[in-house]
Amino acid sequence: MDKAKFKEVHQWVKDELKRSTDFWIEHGWDKVHGGVYTCLNREGRVFSTDKSVWMQGRCGWTYAYLCSVYGKREEWLEFSKSCIDFLEDHCINHKAGGRLFFTVTEDGQPLRQRRYMFSEDFYTIANVEYYANTGETEYLERARRAYDLTWNIRKGLMKDPVNMPPKVEPETRRSRFVGDPMIYLNVTSIMLRCDPERSDTYKERAKICADDIIKYHYKPELKCLLENVSLDGTPQLLTTEGRIVNPGNDIEGSWFLAMHARDIGDESLYQKAEDIFKNAVEAGWDKEYEGLLYFTDCLGNPPEAYEHDMKMWWPHNEMLIATMMYYRDTGDEFYLDWFYKTYEYCKKYFADPEYGEWFGYLRRDGKPTEPPCKGSTFKGPFHVPRSLTMVDKMMEEIAEKHF
Repeated sequence: MDKAKFKEVHQWVKDELKRSTDFWIEHGWDKVHGGVYTCLNREGRVFSTDKSVWMQGRCGWTYAYLCSVYGKREEWLEFSKSCIDFLEDHCINHKAGGRLFFTVTEDGQPLRQRRYMFSEDFYTIANVEYYANTGETEYLERARRAYDLTWNIRKGLMKDPVNMPPKVEPETRRSRFVGDPMIYLNVTSIMLRCDPERSDTYKERAKICADDIIKYHYKPELKCLLENVSLDGTPQLLTTEGRIVNPGNDIEGSWFLAMHARDIGDESLYQKAEDIFKNAVEAGWDKEYEGLLYFTDCLGNPPEAYEHDMKMWWPHNEMLIATMMYYRDTGDEFYLDWFYKTYEYCKKYFADPEYGEWFGYLRRDGKPTEPPCKGSTFKGPFHVPRSLTMVDKMMEEIAEKHF
């Protein structure tokens, strides 16, 4: 290891983290209605006042997590609480059994409901992380209630109160979506850390999620995780949707699995997580322009999504986390080399030292879409600060061990 280079990159990580967290506090925080705006242009100007419910939860979690890692700061906790209060006051669909909306207006009037339960997942982690910092049991009770609700719906233990029709006619084709067990596995890891009283439940559900990912979606013969498979895990290779591979999702899922495997001492599962990572990098890294492609087809056919060859911010955040995690755990320089390669790409194309935070959407050649933006309904204060926080702490662990 080149220690001087490691220290230099580590400092960049710290500096980028500060630029990111400061950017959202300065430009995104809605001091009038509460919560966070995320549709921001390069300089931080709000270009849409509609609010993403995902991002209220994600932002609420992010700033509470910063307190968990670096110590409580009044501004961070206040920002987190603002987002959580906005969620509680405006984003819950009480007519649909406590499910949450997907988007609302700036003052919290409902706009859109989705069948997916990621709004509830991010509400869960925001509340439990805030509880971990304050000890206020109201937030823990909210988190537990939402956590159990999504489990019961996903596992067919209760009917979804939203009662929206499925995207595809179930009599014709029924599918599993890897995002459900994957995200729930990550939510469970946060619940386990913040709410050890229910550790047996969390460990049991984490195992089920990990088993479902490997049993149904992991396809070593195709060298990928498939996003959508039949209920029994059979690939649907005659359809474009059945062949979709999202390399960023595979990489994120791989480190979720690796964390779980490390916690329970499962070397076989850890090896599978490494294989998922390596296959995703092989399939997704753009050999001409570098960076991770957004979608690929597992058989090399043309992907259907128009954005398939764009470069999005978040897969690169997941790449930074995964490579540093595998390097910390294994000492294999292969992972450090990929970390540096990803860092160099992110520094050159995504980071914006002039205004702070990262561009969200790049064309294949690395140039930002025009006009460039720093946030949207799907991009807010989550992937960038989460990755930089986790990488910072892992680099500290490595430095303490080797320097």
